[in-house]
Amino acid sequence: TVAKRLMSTETQLIALGSPAQTRMNLNNAIFRTCATEGLGQKAMSLFPGVGFGAAYKILQRVYKFGGQPVVLDMMTKRFGKDFDEKFGHKTGRTLLSATSGSLIGVGEIVLLPLDALKVKAQTAPEQLRGRGVVDIFRKEGFGLYRGAGLTAMRNAPGSFALFGGATAAKTWMGVGEDGVRATWTQDAIASCVGAVASISVAQPMDVVKTRIQNRPFDSPEGGMTIFRRLIQNEGFGGLFKGLTPKLIVIGPKLIFSFTIAQHLIGYFEHALK
Repeated sequence: TVAKRLMSTETQLIALGSPAQTRMNLNNAIFRTCATEGLGQKAMSLFPGVGFGAAYKILQRVYKFGGQPVVLDMMTKRFGKDFDEKFGHKTGRTLLSATSGSLIGVGEIVLLPLDALKVKAQTAPEQLRGRGVVDIFRKEGFGLYRGAGLTAMRNAPGSFALFGGATAAKTWMGVGEDGVRATWTQDAIASCVGAVASISVAQPMDVVKTRIQNRPFDSPEGGMTIFRRLIQNEGFGGLFKGLTPKLIVIGPKLIFSFTIAQHLIGYFEHALK
């Protein structure tokens, strides 16, 4: 929620030479209507859209972490030799993992409506107030897929970096060669590398996507309009708003779930051979 609200703020947050103004800007951007309330109310204001977020993340993790190994296996059988010849075995293995992850990432746009409702609940709750989920889906329909192109542009490099970074780290640690399985520690290290790379690479597109999603349902603004205004008003640094809280909060969550998924997949692959 903190990251999404920072990404949605279309003004400069950092006031050079004025720490007090910077703190005020951040307080207003993060806590919105609860900016002047006590600590308890501020904390509670950071949990809107929990239902949408839980549904989205569960489906996303199952789809991504379960689907990528299937696509990777298919690509390895079909293109494995070509990748080995062109890039060498280790680099080819990393690129196959990254490419299969990228393809799976693009497919995530199927879940975009849940993500859009989560973002609206976090950054523009007035758009959902008094409306039920069924009513929203019935009336808005494919309008919930606004920003699908930018989502694909975010997910493709993000997933490429996640799976490619993790595989590269494992290759560097000597995991995967001659049937060598990764330990929990090695899976955690690989997940950390992949998660940090993924979040950082995808951040610029995520900022623009978030601003599209927090617009009113009938807003005509497109990604290029939002991008041009962002650069004009906030500079290129605006594309990385919210990166720090994402690395601090989302990073560990992604590392945890990716570590569990990788280790269990490796365990079952070894057990079923």
